[in-house]
Amino acid sequence: MTEDTSAAPFDPDAHRVVPTRPARDFAVGEVFRLPSRTVTEANFAAFQVVSGDNHPIHYDVEYCRRQGHPGLLAHGLQVLSFTAAGAGLFPHVIGEALIGFISQSSQFLKPVYAGDTLYPALTVASIKPQRSTAVLTLASTVHNQRGECVLSGEQSYLVRL
Repeated sequence: MTEDTSAAPFDPDAHRVVPTRPARDFAVGEVFRLPSRTVTEANFAAFQVVSGDNHPIHYDVEYCRRQGHPGLLAHGLQVLSFTAAGAGLFPHVIGEALIGFISQSSQFLKPVYAGDTLYPALTVASIKPQRSTAVLTLASTVHNQRGECVLSGEQSYLVRL
């Protein structure tokens, strides 16, 4: 096998998933959809191990039924984890201007059960410039397969201008 010397040398810094944009080019209302996921009892069990949350609402079907639920109830933080910006294009678009994740808030609006398919999205809610940085806030939502909003919240990031 011979090496192709006619091609330009590979530049890892130029290897991008999508073109990057500075924070000032983001628009309020711009949406970053994240991949949909169907949650399973195996996901619940794995999250229970990671979180250490051993409440029976997450692993005891009969307990859930006595509480009026048809099946195991997802951990709220598990549902929140589906809004992780790294699962979508936002961090690729903002690129190296992303300094850090600085805050998060959520409201858990509806229960999530094994078998539900979740559709997370992040929407640019505000961009607050400072001297050389900005706080970029994303509204986070998760809908289920019935179109019900099961989670609503905000995430804020410190970004370079």
